[in-house]
Amino acid sequence: MGHRYYSITNADDQLVNTRLLSISLSKDDADWQNILHTHQFTELFYIIEGEGQFLFRDETFSSIQKGDLIIIPPYTEHTEQSFPGTSLKYYVLAVDGVAFQLKNEQRLSQIFCNFRSNSFIQTLFEQMYCEVRSHDILTDAICQKLLELLILKILHSQQVDVVPATATKMTKECAKIKEYLDTNYAENITLDTLTKLTHMNKYYISHSFAKYTGLSPIQYLNEIRLQTACHLLQKTDFPIADIASATGFSSQSYFTQAFHKKHGITPIKYRQNSKKDGNSPS
Repeated sequence: MGHRYYSITNADDQLVNTRLLSISLSKDDADWQNILHTHQFTELFYIIEGEGQFLFRDETFSSIQKGDLIIIPPYTEHTEQSFPGTSLKYYVLAVDGVAFQLKNEQRLSQIFCNFRSNSFIQTLFEQMYCEVRSHDILTDAICQKLLELLILKILHSQQVDVVPATATKMTKECAKIKEYLDTNYAENITLDTLTKLTHMNKYYISHSFAKYTGLSPIQYLNEIRLQTACHLLQKTDFPIADIASATGFSSQSYFTQAFHKKHGITPIKYRQNSKKDGNSPS
């Protein structure tokens, strides 16, 4: 009986520094605020239930459903959103040390993978999730091997390459600024506020923060405010003036101006359109 020998590439050598940071099972309900945000690590979302979409600053993945895998590089703004009448349920892997890019491309970008006919991918996520919850002495080793197998399956079936995640981790000061903006967006915040918070000069704050998020702190703050305003317009009957105040805008007129510049319509028109689309307050 003859033997066949297959050469194995060194793809697994690139996974040496890959590390599973966390795995969670989440559900996007209609009452969540879908705000664009970033992480300093790679995320892999595997959909097991429901339908929805993934939103990015420059792109939208529509009609996401069971069996789809979304790969999000470090520092890429994103959020997930369920369609009306259904809730997205998904596993989320946070992975350090590795990122993905489409073949023949030199930049990292969000990647959509269709695994709707490959149940083995879901099995890998399920096994990792169960292992983490078991708190067994071998959990870390088993999860590491399962993660490496998952990545190899992705490389084998999709037009993607794996690359080391060389991005420098967000500095402690920038992380502090981001956390402050995420939780205090309704307050009157200026660069002077952030200077007092971090004891850094304004130029360094703006330059460093933009390095990791692609936005200056004030631009990021306005994005958070407008994202929150969209949620309130869709899900509540609060007056426009109250929403402007609750999201940190100094006046209703300034809020309307900023909202129109971002979305091309007024807040009132946005609310009317949302109700037509079935997003009326519950």
